[in-house]
Amino acid sequence: MTTDTVEEALRSLGGGDGIEVRWIMPEGFLELPFEADDLDELAGQLVELAKQALPGADEEVQVQYAAMCAAHYDEFIEAGVQYAGFVTTEVDGVRCTATVNVSLLDLDERAGANPVGFIATTMRHLELGEIGEVQLPCGPAVTCVGSRSSHIDGSLTQSGRDEPIWTSFIQVQIPLNNGTVLLLEMGTPTAEGWDVFSAMFAGIVKSVRLFDNDGAPLVMPG
Repeated sequence: MTTDTVEEALRSLGGGDGIEVRWIMPEGFLELPFEADDLDELAGQLVELAKQALPGADEEVQVQYAAMCAAHYDEFIEAGVQYAGFVTTEVDGVRCTATVNVSLLDLDERAGANPVGFIATTMRHLELGEIGEVQLPCGPAVTCVGSRSSHIDGSLTQSGRDEPIWTSFIQVQIPLNNGTVLLLEMGTPTAEGWDVFSAMFAGIVKSVRLFDNDGAPLVMPG
């Protein structure tokens, strides 16, 4: 995976135990590197990413941006993130940004024969957002629409201090029949871009396809 801005392109990852996941990313995304051989190579790739993300910034700001991206990799590993990309665009004259992450998680052993129902019930109990159940081309899924608080690193703010920010998100969880869950999430801190980004994310989710070791298409039961 490169840090280039991509045109509409097929992305894939191994879902474990003979399941391959494929989906289509729309044009314009910058992608974080996940295939570096060592930390030095990763650092170099992140600096190149920063140059693309902040072409008008000076070198110090670009390096700070790369360092901020690097700081998230422990979180990515813990959360099972295997793809992370972001896009910036103007909506009605406002500069807006959104991120898209794709993760693989272990399915809770208590899910039983109805994992979608189990996930939906659990998320409602945790009050994570507005929960729904949908049927996708690749199988049934759980959706969650909500918001969460985070912060912007002080190195990237005018005040020089960390600043709080609210991120609105859509999360989709697709339980696979090999004991894992495919999780896709779009988040944006810019309310003006919500309609554009949510429609974009719906297209990504609907493009998800599953395949076995022989390349034959799979549809999850339910």
